[in-house]
Amino acid sequence: MTDERLVEAEGISLSIRGYDILNDIALRLNTGEIVTLIGPNGAGKTSLVRVVLGLQRPDAGSIWMRPGIRIGYVPQRLVIDDTLPLTVARLMTVSQPADRRQVVSALAETGAEHLVDRPIQRISGGEMQRVMLARALLRAPDLLVLDEPVQGIDFAGQHELYELIGQIRTRRGCGTLMVSHDLHLVMAATDRVICLNHHVCCSGHPEQVSRDPAYQHLFGRERDPQVAVYHHQHDHRHDLHGDVVAPKRGTGAGRSTGAGG
Repeated sequence: MTDERLVEAEGISLSIRGYDILNDIALRLNTGEIVTLIGPNGAGKTSLVRVVLGLQRPDAGSIWMRPGIRIGYVPQRLVIDDTLPLTVARLMTVSQPADRRQVVSALAETGAEHLVDRPIQRISGGEMQRVMLARALLRAPDLLVLDEPVQGIDFAGQHELYELIGQIRTRRGCGTLMVSHDLHLVMAATDRVICLNHHVCCSGHPEQVSRDPAYQHLFGRERDPQVAVYHHQHDHRHDLHGDVVAPKRGTGAGRSTGAGG
């Protein structure tokens, strides 16, 4: 039987300055699968990504990666000095050699080839995300890791970028680990979501789009088949610090809408 695993984490725990960031986290991602980490700000999503990438050593647990795996990483933000004379083409090749044909081809895959000679300071947030995604694709990755890929992009741009990520997965067959802080929305193309709030609250497949009028009112738009509300069962709740608080005696597990901890 073929082992489809790209990465597997078990028992990952991490504390920083005495504060528990991650507690006994398990994660597995297979070839061609999109897994999305969701949860509130400060839930430990980026810390888990850093552990998976080997940028942060956990206090406990283990990480297995397929030998020889190639990883394309799009960080949450990239700060570039406004006075730095840097074009898109140059940014694409700062840390990895590629000729112009390869650069243009990668940019074309994300719809950004027209930006190839544009100064970085003259592109929008949405264009920058497409450039960074193209830069990650230059590595011909087996695994794409995208930390808040739609941050700073309007809703229409988010929809387009999510759709693009799904197309890349289909075309290239790479696995994708994606991070979002949004507690209510996960794109329907996601194969599995993991609700994280310092520990794994729950995980599973996203449900179909809710047709409830309350959903449409909450997001202020018509139903969109590419976006789904993820519901899950909780047998606990969290306080303002994200710590687990046991349910009151006599109450059962509550059903939550969204992915809030």
